[in-house]
Amino acid sequence: MSADPNDSQPTTHDSPPEADDVADADSVDREDPAGDRPDDVEALAGEVEALREEVDGLEDEREELNERLLRKAAELENVRRRMDREKKRRHVAGKETVLESMLEVLDDFERSLDAAQDLDVSDDPESAYETLEGGVEMVYRKFQDQLQSLGVEPIEAEGEPFDEQLHEAMMRQPSEDAAPGTVLQEIQRGYTMGDRVLRHSRVVVAAEPSENS
Repeated sequence: MSADPNDSQPTTHDSPPEADDVADADSVDREDPAGDRPDDVEALAGEVEALREEVDGLEDEREELNERLLRKAAELENVRRRMDREKKRRHVAGKETVLESMLEVLDDFERSLDAAQDLDVSDDPESAYETLEGGVEMVYRKFQDQLQSLGVEPIEAEGEPFDEQLHEAMMRQPSEDAAPGTVLQEIQRGYTMGDRVLRHSRVVVAAEPSENS
């Protein structure tokens, strides 16, 4: 029996790729050389440099603003000092104006005192007394004129309704002639200067007739 010629020839098949070759191919595909590219490194370096320049610019701007604030603070301090000096100057000038006017009144008082001393040795005491009285009245009127020139006015009290903004009640006195709350008597006169109260009037205030003082 003759042999089959097909049996003497081995069957040939394509051999599969080896595992190491497949792994090498995969590793090559997975490699990402982007981080090692010179262009990317230069771009990052440029961004860092730009940020550094921006920071330097902001620091310079901050220093400039700080210097401007310091200059403004110094200017404000100088203005405050000038205002304080001007305030003190005006205060002193105001006192000088008042004192100058009061010195004239003081001169009149001194003359009145001299007249009072002459009263005891005068040959005509009655005439000397009238002269002294007239001199004192003149000084009083002159003093009032000086106060008025400064805007100082007396507070009206007797017969007026009690006003705690102007008056200070020293006592309450029952009265049948005046309505309760009316000022009966002025103990010490008060004064105003413009809208300000320099001194409240000390007064006696009327109460109900049945009310105890």
